[in-house]
Amino acid sequence: MKKGNSTSRRHFLQQIGATSLVAASSPLSSLAAQEKAEERILHYERPVSANDTIRLGVIGYGVQGHFDLNTALKVPGVELAGICDLYTGRLENAKEKFGNELYTTRNYKELLNRKDIDAVIIATHDVWHSRITLEALAKGKHVYCEKPMVYKISQGYPVIAAAKKAGKVLQVGSQRVSSIGYAKAKELLAAGEIGKLNMVNAVYDRQSSIGAWEYTIPKDADAMTTDWERFVAVTATPKMPFDAKKFFWWRAFKEVGTGVAGDLFIHLLSGTHFITNSKGPKSIYSTGQFSYWKDGRNLPDVMSGVMQYPDSPEHAAFQLTLQVNFISGTGGQEVIRLVGSEGIIDVIGNNITVKHSLMPEAPGFGGYDSLFTFSKAMQDDMQKDYDAKWTADQRKRPTKEDIVFKAPTGYDDHLDHFTNFFDSIRTGKPVVENAEFGFRAAAPALACNASFLSKNIVHWDPVNMKLVQ
Repeated sequence: MKKGNSTSRRHFLQQIGATSLVAASSPLSSLAAQEKAEERILHYERPVSANDTIRLGVIGYGVQGHFDLNTALKVPGVELAGICDLYTGRLENAKEKFGNELYTTRNYKELLNRKDIDAVIIATHDVWHSRITLEALAKGKHVYCEKPMVYKISQGYPVIAAAKKAGKVLQVGSQRVSSIGYAKAKELLAAGEIGKLNMVNAVYDRQSSIGAWEYTIPKDADAMTTDWERFVAVTATPKMPFDAKKFFWWRAFKEVGTGVAGDLFIHLLSGTHFITNSKGPKSIYSTGQFSYWKDGRNLPDVMSGVMQYPDSPEHAAFQLTLQVNFISGTGGQEVIRLVGSEGIIDVIGNNITVKHSLMPEAPGFGGYDSLFTFSKAMQDDMQKDYDAKWTADQRKRPTKEDIVFKAPTGYDDHLDHFTNFFDSIRTGKPVVENAEFGFRAAAPALACNASFLSKNIVHWDPVNMKLVQ
């Protein structure tokens, strides 16, 4: 590792040790400990031998493909071996960045056939995820697949089976599940910091044209420069006429993308499942509207979902509400709020705040109550009984100090997620988000689209991961 990078990571470690921890009770001590931070953040300060070098291929070099590759190359011992994309301009961009010697292709099968590639990032349009994942595993490649892992619920089972059969690492790209902030929220919830969980409110709003997926379309976009026939070959309508929006704004179209559910609900679902250890909901309902971005899209720009999670060995029953608003007057926000019987945990990015509200031991009596509607004699008699039974302290609400956990400046959960992936390839330790975890998040997200389109409640078996008719 370069000296400057090593120094930066050591400074980061010191920041973790100095992280603001208000009301430092026992649940907070472990994750903030320097020893665990060393294990998690500085793992790759040890030398990486040539035998441990991982040669990486990228399939889909759009916005997320760029972000993923840039982050992956920050992990020591990872080298770029090739890039595949259907749009010619992105292959030109790749050679401009990495040199004319870089292997590039428009056919992902050619990249998968290369013996010098150990692992691939799949950052294509959603409709291609499962097919390329299956072929990559069959070719003996480790796979980092962007979320959602699959485009259809039915595709989840073959992917899970293929990952088991191949014996290769498959990690799904919802990076928040590798976050130290989410780990802290998980720890606090398990410690009973907010009592018994009963509701989760999750929001991922935006307010910009780029946030609403109106990405810039290049001037030379046509059926030839995008290899349109190859692109639509996997869709339900393989003879679909060329449409630049469907290629470059693909998330907004159900033919090739999965809308806000597959892009953003799934982050909220992954995070909630990680924090609560949940296997998933038993019922799913979603509704949406076309509020502002009326640009030809056929998946909504404002969408809400309600899911009921059953009582299980992992957690008490709770309700999850999901919200995405692409013209939110808040300016945009990402929050998972865990509501319990004794307080709330707000997960905002990688930062955590805990606020408490505890019930008094004594039952309510007086004030906004029916007591004052009784006769004076009855009121006096009942007041006397209440005073004899409950002390002043029992009538007061207990108080607990709030908790604040802030990730250090410059912390990157995306880098943690890729470090997790490559570490698993080298050591065999489990990844945080394997195929089963990825499917447990993807299926409820995709069910939201099914519910929106059909106007029906979708019933799901979270243990066996199956739709219930």
